[in-house]
Amino acid sequence: MNYKKVGVYAILGVLFFLPVAFLLFLYPATHNYTPLDIVNENVLDLKGFSSDTEDNIVLKDHITVLGFLGSKPLDRATAASNLKELVYDKFKGFKKFQVVLVLPEGNQKAGDKLRKDISLYEDLRFLHLIYGTPEAITKTFKSLKYTEPLSEDLSTDFVFIIDKDLNQRGRIDDREDAEIEKDKPIYSLNSYDCIEVATIKNKMSEDLRILFTEYRQKRKDEFNSNIRRATDLKGTNEKN
Repeated sequence: MNYKKVGVYAILGVLFFLPVAFLLFLYPATHNYTPLDIVNENVLDLKGFSSDTEDNIVLKDHITVLGFLGSKPLDRATAASNLKELVYDKFKGFKKFQVVLVLPEGNQKAGDKLRKDISLYEDLRFLHLIYGTPEAITKTFKSLKYTEPLSEDLSTDFVFIIDKDLNQRGRIDDREDAEIEKDKPIYSLNSYDCIEVATIKNKMSEDLRILFTEYRQKRKDEFNSNIRRATDLKGTNEKN
């Protein structure tokens, strides 16, 4: 018997079947994942805002990361840069994905400067700066479920995930496993702090990935899971 030839075939067999076994292992997980929770419904769409392009920017039928830069956008440069590098660059290739950053009217020059500072000559066509009155900005923000209010300049480091149906997505129960085991009180995650790199990389990126998976499965008629809403679970924070 040619043991050398048998050994070669054995190695080739292992190299072939290992990836197949790995895919079979992953297959159930892709169909039984936990969808991203709806933490708030009926987010106001963007009306009465102008954009830095000629496009009419809306939330409906888009998966949107919505942020508020205020009248001093350069003061939020770190948050904007983290958002661009850790979220926008990762998901800009997905259909109907956009990042929308809101500023008060009259701050176009500062907005353009911020865009140039974070772009590094890269494609930012799915990252939109929009401008509105303080009243319009406040009205839009108050339609969200938030933890901290806007600053006096109408800004915040927190951003929000809005789905195609104007639902705000997040986590109804954001406790770690150890906290659940100790039966700690439930707390939710309604927005994501762009200053906290770990939150953006480990939580927000994962939540967006889950949301894109949900819509992909809906297109293929494979989605078969009820999404929890904030009203389904007692003990969550009340809307401000």
